Amino acid sequence: MKILLLQSVLAAQAARRPVALATKLDGGEEFLLPHESAPPALNDAALAALKRDRSGVAEVEGATWFFDVHNPSPRLFIVGAVHIAQALAPLAAAAGLDVTIIDPRRGFATEERFPGFAINHDWPDVALQTVKPDTRSAVVTLTHDPKLDDPALIEALKSEAFYIGALGSRKTHGQRRERLAAAGFNEAALSRLHAPVGLDIGAITAPEIALSIVAEIVAHRRGGRLAAPPA
Repeated sequence: MKILLLQSVLAAQAARRPVALATKLDGGEEFLLPHESAPPALNDAALAALKRDRSGVAEVEGATWFFDVHNPSPRLFIVGAVHIAQALAPLAAAAGLDVTIIDPRRGFATEERFPGFAINHDWPDVALQTVKPDTRSAVVTLTHDPKLDDPALIEALKSEAFYIGALGSRKTHGQRRERLAAAGFNEAALSRLHAPVGLDIGAITAPEIALSIVAEIVAHRRGGRLAAPPA
C-alpha cells in the first residue's frame, strides 16, 4: 500500500468514516473508496462490501478486484445505568459492539456495576453531542424518566444512528411520541424510534429483555428479517 493511501486509511479510521481499499488483482491499481473520482461501478462494489462488513474479491466490469474493508467499530450507547443495562452491556459486547454507559447519576453508573465498560456521567444530550452517533452507532434509552430519556432521544433522532430504541410500554411510547412531536420531529423521524425496544420474544426478565434488544440491533445492522409487530 502506498504511503499516501495508508495515511488516507488512517485518517478515515480516525474520523470513523467507512472506506474500502480496492486493489486490481491484475496490475495492482488501487483506489480508496467510495470516492467521487472513481468509476461508479467500483464505488458501488465498495459500498456493497462495506454493507456486508467483509473484505473479499469481486468482479467489476470484467476486472477482478480485492476490497479491503475498513469499517469503524459498531457502537452502542446505553442511556440509563439500570439493571437491564447490566445485562445488556456484556451481551452487546459479546455481539461485537463497543458499549458506553451514559448516566449522570453517579450512584448508578459505577465501575463496580459496569466493570470494563466506558462510562459517561454527562447529561445524555451533552454526552451524545460529544460522541456523535453515526451510521455505525445504536442508541438505547432505559431510564423510564423523560428528563433523561427525552434529551437523549432528541439528539439520537438528529443523528445518523442506525438504530434508536427506548424502553417502555406502548402507552408510555404514545406519550413519548407526543412530546417528541412537540419538539419538532415529524412522522418520518419518529418512525426511526423502536419502542417498546427489542424484538417481541415475550421477554420478561432483564437478561431476556437484553437479548431481545441485541437481537433487534443485530437484525437492523445485518439486514435480517424483523417480525411484524403484533396488531
